[in-house]
Formats: sequence, C-alpha cells, structure tokens
Amino acid sequence: MLHLHALSYDSIRYRHFVLSKIKLFNIVTNRARTRFFVVGMDSNAATMHGTTKQLKYGAKDIISQIHDSILGHILSFLPTMEAVQTSVLSTRWIDVWTSITNLKLNDGVLICSGKKMQKEQYEYFVNTMLLHLANLSIQSFSLCLTCFHYESSQVSAWISSILERGVQRLEIQYANKIFFPSHTLFSCNSLVQLVLQMRCTLSVPIFACLPNLQTLGLSGIKLVSDHESSTYSKDLVLSFPILKVFEAKGCEWSTKQNLCIQVPLLERFSIAMWNSLSNESCKSSIKIFSPHLTDFSYKGDLEQEIILLNTLSIRTASVVIVIDEDRKESMRRLGFQVHKLLTQICEVEQLKLLLYKVLVHAADIFTHLPVFGKLTYLQLNEVTGEALLNLLHNSPMLNTLILQNGVFDLNEDMLTSASVPQCFLSSLKVFQFKGFNVHEHELLLAKFVMANATVLERMTLSTAFWLQYSDIDMEKVKEQILSFPKRSSFVMIEFSHVNGS
Repeated sequence: MLHLHALSYDSIRYRHFVLSKIKLFNIVTNRARTRFFVVGMDSNAATMHGTTKQLKYGAKDIISQIHDSILGHILSFLPTMEAVQTSVLSTRWIDVWTSITNLKLNDGVLICSGKKMQKEQYEYFVNTMLLHLANLSIQSFSLCLTCFHYESSQVSAWISSILERGVQRLEIQYANKIFFPSHTLFSCNSLVQLVLQMRCTLSVPIFACLPNLQTLGLSGIKLVSDHESSTYSKDLVLSFPILKVFEAKGCEWSTKQNLCIQVPLLERFSIAMWNSLSNESCKSSIKIFSPHLTDFSYKGDLEQEIILLNTLSIRTASVVIVIDEDRKESMRRLGFQVHKLLTQICEVEQLKLLLYKVLVHAADIFTHLPVFGKLTYLQLNEVTGEALLNLLHNSPMLNTLILQNGVFDLNEDMLTSASVPQCFLSSLKVFQFKGFNVHEHELLLAKFVMANATVLERMTLSTAFWLQYSDIDMEKVKEQILSFPKRSSFVMIEFSHVNGS
C-alpha cells in the first residue's frame, strides 16, 4: 500500500500537518464522534459541569469502526493528496483512503511547509495511488497539471486507467500535447460530465454514442476522423441522447467528412473555432440536430459550415465572425454562409451579431434577410447603414437596439428616402449607441431614431474614449442632440463617458 512515511518528513510533524488539513472531515464527523464517545462510556465516565460534557480520556474511537466505504465517501470531499495523507493517523487508517470515489489531483498543491512535490515524486504518487484504489468505479476525476511537462504516454495512461473504471465526471487541464486515448473515451458509457482543456487530438469513429453524457466542454481539441481516406465520404455521427450543454472553445475540426451531432435534449450549444489558422484545408460541415436547443453561440471564421437541423426552439443566439483582411476573395462565399446561418435562427428573441473586419462589406449577408418575427433584442457592430435599415425592417417586434463601434456608409439621402421601420412605430423602447464618435452620419442616425421612434423611452449615447482628450466641445454636441425633434414625448436622452462622467 501507499505509505507516506516514506517521504522525508518525520511522522510527528506530518501527523500535525494532516490533522490541520482535514477540516471537512472533522466537520462531518465531530458530532458523530462526540455522540459515540458519550454513549459508549459508563455512567461514571461523563460528568456535567453546567452545560459542558467532560469526556473520559481513552474513550473508545467508534468513528474508526465505521465501514471503509463510508469513510472513503467522506474523504472523497477532500483533495486526493489530503485524503491519502490520513494514512498516517493510525494503522487503522492506512488503507481507508483507497475507498475514495472522487479524485482531485493538482501538481501545484503544496504538501507541507509551503513545499511542492518534485515531478518524479508526483508521478510516483499518482501511479501508486491509481494502482491501489479499491473501488472499481470512480464518480469523478479532476486532473490539473500546470507545473511540469510530462511524457504524453504517462498522462495518457492515467486517463485510460480512470476511463476504464467507469468514471462519471472527468475533468482534465493540461497545456502540453498528449496522445489522448480516444477509443477508451468513446467506450466509456458511464460518463455524465466531460471537460477537456488540453492540446490533444481526438480520433472520432464513424459512430460514437455516450448515452449518459449531460455536459460536454472541450478546449484546444483537434478532432480528426478514424477514416482519413479521400474516397470515404460518409458522415461521422456523435450521439449524445441526454446531453444538455455543449461547449467547445479553440477547437479544430480537421477532416473532409461532415460531422453530425445528434443531441435531441440539448439546451445550450456554444462553439468557437478558427480553422483558417490551420494549414490544412477542410470544407466539411458540422450538422447539429437539437430540437430543444434554446441558446446558440458561434464564434469563428465559418471555414466549416454550421447546419442547424430542427432548431426552431432557439431563443437566444450570438454570432461572432472574425476573418483576416487577406481573405477578401472568399467574401462572397462567407457572406452567403452567414446569411444561411441567420436564416436558420430567424425565430430567436435575442440576437448578438458581430461581424468584424472586411466581412461587413459582404452584401449577400443582408440581402433578402428572413423576417425575425420574434426578435426583441438586437446587438450589432460595425454595420453599414443599408444593413442596419434592412435588419430594422425585418424585426417588427424589436424592443432594444444596441449599436457597438459605430455605423458607416450612411447619408441623409438614404434616411430621407427610407420608410420608417415597423418597430419604430410600435415596439422600439431602448436605443444604445456604444462608441459614439460624433461623426456626421452618427448624428444623422440619432436624429432619425428620435424623429421616428414613437414609443422610445431611453436613448443612451456612450462616447468613444478618445473624445475625452479631443478639442470637441461635448456640451455643444449634447445641446445639438437634445434639440433634435422627438416623436416620443417621454423619451430620456442619456450620455455616458463624456468628460469622464
């Protein structure tokens, strides 16, 4: 068994350290210990002084007679290092820690007197600890490796050992590349929660199903296919029957095959991926079947087309597209893909649409837009005047409009000839302009809103930071804006971040 006496600290000092660290164990067991001691003594063993009970020295330690499985459950609430350290309390406790079901490992944890284990010590600790665990199944395993660089095979072996024990909740955090045991992962049907924050490659089989998975979080993962033949075209299918939350950040899907994600109970889907950062060219798509999806978020360059199947239930959506200036030749294709994505989420009630850099010039995005019949909240950035008017005309129920970083290509003739959007006449109550630069076209927009928004209640202009150090007289600008005609008799005009206020 694993004996911590082998470490360089003497047993007395180590005993004091352990006793000072297992606070949670004491809280859980203190009352039970006191009750067991009092009940186990004869009538002369306990005396009363006021309300204080005096316990007889040497009373029987009933708590140590509790079954190992119960003590192991209690110790599972401690970091694994501290749970193992209870083995120095007495001979009775040497093997109790082997019954723990929750493992929390962190190579940055201090073990005594502000010192940390060396890499070799930590590897030996983890290897020996995993070897002597008595439970064939593990409820949760958390591994955080931030202090040392480990051999890929070593970390892989730790993960495989836990997956083979039918772990339910698995969380790994490691910055260096490793070979991940993909086959073992997709065979672990017990998984309920999976969070991977690491640089590794996952090989996705033709079909994989994790029947009990409810939460999936991936970060820094590269997904590849088990079948990389250029002639193999069948979609890869990931089936998660009861998954509720799917989050992927900084991931890469590197294959010519389409990925189909079947998640009938999914409620929140969030993905952030930039495949243009890779030297590999992949024109595949990601299909998501999720009839109960309510919250959708995408951030990336749309190198992979996102296809949403049966997702009319989406109520909140965020679409952030960032591409490089040197990709102007693909503007038309990307514009079409953004337009197609917006069409798939036209039933949303809240939409955040941020299109950075040259993509704002892709006219196809805002041509023949779908009607957002339920949209009440809209946040935009770097949008053209024409695109803004098209969106407003296609959002008849809009209540809140937030513009971020300005509007451009807007002139007085365009506003004069434009018809008033339906939302201006019936529903728009809040208009926020963030990054207001006091440009002429921005003043024209503010004037247009104030003159036509019938039920507008609040208009907030947050000026750009640089205006605090400019020669522009902001008091005069305020007076000019406040003098604009107002269609709504009860609108409140607010200014923020002006002259430091």
